[in-house]
Amino acid sequence: MKYSTLRKRHRALKRLRSIRNRTAGASRFFQKVGRVLNFANPLRYIKKIDAYIIKKFIGTYIYSIALIISISIVFDINENLAKFSTNNAPLRAIVFDYYANFVPYFANLFSPLFVFIAVIFFTSKLAGNSEIIAMMACGMSFKRLLRPYMISAALISALNFYLGAYVIPQGTVVRHNFESLYKNNTKNTSASNVQLQVGPGVIAYIAQYDNVHKTGYGFSLDKFENKKLVSHMTANIIQYDTISDSRYHWKAINYKIRTLKGMREQITTGMEMDTTVMMEPMDLVFSKGQQETFTSPELKRYISKQKDRGSGNVVQYEVEYHKRIATCFASFILTIIGASLSSRKRKGGMGLYLGIGLALSFSYILLQTISSTFAINANTPPILAAWIPNILYFFIAYFCYKKAPN
Repeated sequence: MKYSTLRKRHRALKRLRSIRNRTAGASRFFQKVGRVLNFANPLRYIKKIDAYIIKKFIGTYIYSIALIISISIVFDINENLAKFSTNNAPLRAIVFDYYANFVPYFANLFSPLFVFIAVIFFTSKLAGNSEIIAMMACGMSFKRLLRPYMISAALISALNFYLGAYVIPQGTVVRHNFESLYKNNTKNTSASNVQLQVGPGVIAYIAQYDNVHKTGYGFSLDKFENKKLVSHMTANIIQYDTISDSRYHWKAINYKIRTLKGMREQITTGMEMDTTVMMEPMDLVFSKGQQETFTSPELKRYISKQKDRGSGNVVQYEVEYHKRIATCFASFILTIIGASLSSRKRKGGMGLYLGIGLALSFSYILLQTISSTFAINANTPPILAAWIPNILYFFIAYFCYKKAPN
């Protein structure tokens, strides 16, 4: 065999070895990636029994919401039908502006009640059919049995938080507008003697403000430096520019500006002037339930802005902000209580558990309302007021968990 032929075969063999080594390295790399992805895949923790319980949980939760909300709609229509007909409310507005936003609002508001009822209902049925006995006879502990319950509660909590923080506030605005037009629920559209700090050392005052026309009367703006007045502006009328591209854009009519420089005073007057004042119409007029129309980011910014201005009318906004978070965790607590109470098979059936479940759910909602009132009227810290029901019911959940069958 020729030497050149041997060299060609040797080179080909080296190329094959190099390709094999690279392929083996890539194969090991993809095996490692596969193991990481398999570990991070949440579905690997969900077995057939978990999927069965999750399906039962979510299905019963949706069924209970549909049942109770349907009954609520019937009663609401019966109560407001006369108002709708008297005020000539169009059918499209009734369906899409009112009830399309009525349903998610009340479903999210009473979600802990629906979660508790769903857990009590289908867990009692599982216990009555001896399915839980069979699970535990196979070596499943009660702690392991709670895994699909917690997964379901996490899914419901995430959905409730997203709806309550971002979706429902926008629908609440539409629903409130409908109620003011066709249910004679008058909105607060005016304010008098409004004084607020709109910037460091800048105090604004409006004698009378009309939110319908976005117009204020008897306006003054004082600027202080080192606790000394350096500028005093007055205007008979000040109007918010709703079509401006920038925020805080106002138009002062029949204005007068006094600028103080030591012992000298400069006076400027005019009929009309565009100016920037760090306030908006929403800062001047407060209406009942206004905190429910803000998304959570808007609520947080509003609270921060009002605190910087020294306003004391932010407690209900802080309670609303913390309550949206606390209510989501209630699903976990009430799920543990419901599963612990109804997982034992009894001769009496599920009637007793449903009664206990309804009593605990309504007491939770009642306690939530009472604690919010404490924050508004009794100077209780808003974050504590929002979390008091969860803290109390956490101990109830722990006691029920310890008494659960194992």
